[in-house]
Amino acid sequence: MANKIDVKELLEAGVHFGHMTRKWDPNMAPYIYMERNGIHIINLYKTAAKIEEANEALKKIAASGRKVLFVATKKQAKDIVAEKAAACNMPYITERWPGGMLTNFVTIRKAVKKMASIDRMKKDGTFLTLSKKERLQVDRLRAKLEKNLGSIADMSRLPAALFVVDVKAEHIAIKEAQKLNIPVFAMVDTNSDPRPIDFVIPANDDASKSIDKILSLVSAALVEGLSDRKVEKDELPAKDVEATEEAATTETEA
Repeated sequence: MANKIDVKELLEAGVHFGHMTRKWDPNMAPYIYMERNGIHIINLYKTAAKIEEANEALKKIAASGRKVLFVATKKQAKDIVAEKAAACNMPYITERWPGGMLTNFVTIRKAVKKMASIDRMKKDGTFLTLSKKERLQVDRLRAKLEKNLGSIADMSRLPAALFVVDVKAEHIAIKEAQKLNIPVFAMVDTNSDPRPIDFVIPANDDASKSIDKILSLVSAALVEGLSDRKVEKDELPAKDVEATEEAATTETEA
């Protein structure tokens, strides 16, 4: 079971601050506690419950060996997402969302393979046989691919889920996930529609402290899931030996 979420810590991180009341989305009403000075305040008890619910699901995904793709292209979330996703060995997109990233995954994989082939050229010396102009072009292509796709280089199949910071900013990614029935986990602020999201975490998606707090809790759950998977894998050989010995004993007795 994932750790109990501390509401006080969420409060200190400013997770409860929503948007101005005139900018609200009425579908977020169930998650709003009150209005103060023209700003909606998010009910942190509901946020805590939703984080726990999301974390249990994320933990299971990690324990099954599948990947969660993190998506956050807004300035204040980029570095945090890159750090937290890398810490739990999950892929992430922090630059512009590559159109067709999910719905046209085969093409994206081709681009990643192109990046790998350039790396091979540099290792085996082929790169040095190219003209200066060609080397420059290849280097530029490699840099562009690295910027857009570097963080998903090891993603050999579609992710099991998406984790999104700011559903308005990442609406294209969410639509692609919906087309493929890939569940979406997201931080949803009071100005956004929570209906397309499978696992809603009502939270301030603008302040870096709030984003950092939520991502820390989420990544910890994924690390826990990966740890459970490792323990299970380590125990498998021992279980196999026990099963073999048991079968041998049964045969002898027979």
